[in-house]
Amino acid sequence: MSVSVNLSNFYPFYAQEKMDALAGELAGAHDALLEGTRAGNDFLGWVKLPVDYDKDEFERILAAAAKIKEDSDVLVVIGIGGSYLGARAGIEFCVSPNFNMIDRKGYPQVFFLGNHISGETVNEVISLIGDRDFSINVISKSGTTTEPAIAFRVMKDLLIKKYGDKANDRIYATTDRARGALKSQATACGYESFIVPDNVGGRFSVLSAVGLLPLAAAGVDIKAMMQGAADAMEAITADKSMSNPAWAYAAARSVAYREGKAVEILGCYEPRFHTVSEWWKQLYGESEGKDLKGLMPASLDLTTDLHSMGQFVQDGTRIMIETIMTIEKPTSTVVIEKAEDDGDGLNYLAGATMDYVNKQAQAGTALAHVDGGVPNIKLSIPDSSAYSFGQMVYFFEFAVGLSGYLLDINPFNQPGVEAYKKNMFALLGKPGYEELRAELMKKM
Repeated sequence: MSVSVNLSNFYPFYAQEKMDALAGELAGAHDALLEGTRAGNDFLGWVKLPVDYDKDEFERILAAAAKIKEDSDVLVVIGIGGSYLGARAGIEFCVSPNFNMIDRKGYPQVFFLGNHISGETVNEVISLIGDRDFSINVISKSGTTTEPAIAFRVMKDLLIKKYGDKANDRIYATTDRARGALKSQATACGYESFIVPDNVGGRFSVLSAVGLLPLAAAGVDIKAMMQGAADAMEAITADKSMSNPAWAYAAARSVAYREGKAVEILGCYEPRFHTVSEWWKQLYGESEGKDLKGLMPASLDLTTDLHSMGQFVQDGTRIMIETIMTIEKPTSTVVIEKAEDDGDGLNYLAGATMDYVNKQAQAGTALAHVDGGVPNIKLSIPDSSAYSFGQMVYFFEFAVGLSGYLLDINPFNQPGVEAYKKNMFALLGKPGYEELRAELMKKM
């Protein structure tokens, strides 16, 4: 198992015995995830997805990605929430946060739309595409979610204007197996279609076609990624002890929450981790934030945010724990050279690599935060390969399943997500929302 958990900076605040005391609860939660005996058991398809995925569809995904690479300079991925965060996280983590600005060896640029309602951003992407060839991967189980539906309508019209009756050959729909507006469109128009599994919620779907097609099109080795996830699944599901990293992470989070902590900050000292943090925030926020329970997931980009939020973490209200992900081996580094005049006073670092300096900054910050009263969890992953990404995805998914059951909630629904949608539809004048619109207008 590539992901490891180090609690040496956590134990000064909470004795290991507190974690060990949760072993019985963790064993019950572990069994429930594998056997489907608790709330949300109809959305546990992700547990065995790394080995039980559709192999024929996987080959079609690889073929579609090869076609996109061959005939498109740009791929526009349209989706929101779990329909885009996992794919973008994987591309930035495995390739680069600057993936659209570096030489991609023939792979297309990838732009993400449908995760907001900004006409300005849509126009900017249209301008960036220009006269180049492009394709669309629209990802939506229903096809009626407002943000992606609007973006798809706009980009589909652009595609039709450019390619006429051949436009449908450039649209790839990832949607429900049998129903929904997008499924109906895909069937009527002949879009090549891939499946959002019925028993896998959006935030757990990165290892399905939802994430696999954009990742493959961007040049990520999805075979290695799935192998990493499969190996993580084998290791995590077989180990019912505190040596299991998912158990250790879930236990530490649970103990901190039960002892009064309200926020978990996830940070990393490499920019390629930024969107992984965004994916993690959705995974943990939607899974745990219900019934007035749960740690609020927040994130920091380090060392950058030490010059902004660092003051609050060091000296602010003691409401948080901090989890830091370390990528042990960067893809490259830079040696700091000696300067004759030493005008910047950095000659004491001459000969050192930036990675060495970065890791000392991480170690020093952890010690400072611990001295300031912030419990620290250290997670480590060997590198930013597709294999390691697959391992990390499965680790976080299984750990949040355990954590949710330790909170005695259903980790696999998201009832609170619908509240804003109803108000938005009413204010926009959607048919059927007239009564609610009247109520809201009085409030406003």
